[in-house]
Amino acid sequence: MAKSERIAALMIGRGGSSLKGKNILPVHGVPLLQWAAAAAVRSRHVGRYFISSDDDDIISTAGKAGYKEIRRPPELCTPTAQSADAVIHALNIIEREGPVDIVVVQHANVGTITEAMIDDCIDQLIADPSLSAVVPSHEKAEYHPYRGKRITDGVLQPFVESAGKVSANRQDLPTCLYFDHSIWALRAATIRDPNGQPPWPCMGQRIKPYITEGCLDVHDLEDIVTTEKWITAHGVPKPGFA
Repeated sequence: MAKSERIAALMIGRGGSSLKGKNILPVHGVPLLQWAAAAAVRSRHVGRYFISSDDDDIISTAGKAGYKEIRRPPELCTPTAQSADAVIHALNIIEREGPVDIVVVQHANVGTITEAMIDDCIDQLIADPSLSAVVPSHEKAEYHPYRGKRITDGVLQPFVESAGKVSANRQDLPTCLYFDHSIWALRAATIRDPNGQPPWPCMGQRIKPYITEGCLDVHDLEDIVTTEKWITAHGVPKPGFA
C-alpha cells in the first residue's frame, strides 16, 4: 500500500524536563527524536508529519525530518497538562490541511521504534474498522496491580481490594498489559471520544494490543546509552536528515 495523506504521524514533546533538552540529545550522533521521525518517514503508510511542541529546538529538529510545526498553547505545556488534550489540539489543526483517518502519535523521548512497528499497528487498524486504536503493549508481571499496595493509616493495604487470594508466583497471575509510549496508532474518528479509556481517552474504547517487550522512555543519561544499545541490536538504520 502506498503512502497516504490520510495517515499522519504526530510527534509530541514539551520543552520542560528534569533532563534538559532530552528530546534532542545525541543518540549515536543523531538527535533522539529523529530516530522516531525516521521510522515514520520510512513507513509504508504515513504520508504527513507533524510536531506538537512549545519548544523551538524540538520544533526545528523535527522540521529537519519534514515535520510541520504545531505550536502548543501555554495551557498544554504545563507539567500537569494531559497528552490526550495535546493530541486533540493537534488533530484540529491537522484536519484543516485535509481529512485524516489514522494518527500515529509518537513520543519525542522514545527512540526504540522501527517502521515495522508503525506499519504493523496501522495494518491492524485498517483491517478491523471496529478498533479505535492499536497500541504497543507489554507484560510486566512483577508490577502486576494485584501486588500493588496503598498506604492506609500509615501501613500498606492491597490496592486492588477485589483481587482476593493472590499467588506469589507471577505465572499464576492473570495477564496484565501496560502501554508502551513508543507509538499509538489512533483512529482519528474516535480521538475525541469523551468516553475513551482513561488516562488516555484519545485511544477510544476498543484498543487492540500490539505485543512488544516494552520501549524505553528517555529520562536520564543512562537511558540514552540503553537506547543506543537497542538501536544497534535491532539494526536500525541511521537517520540521514541534514
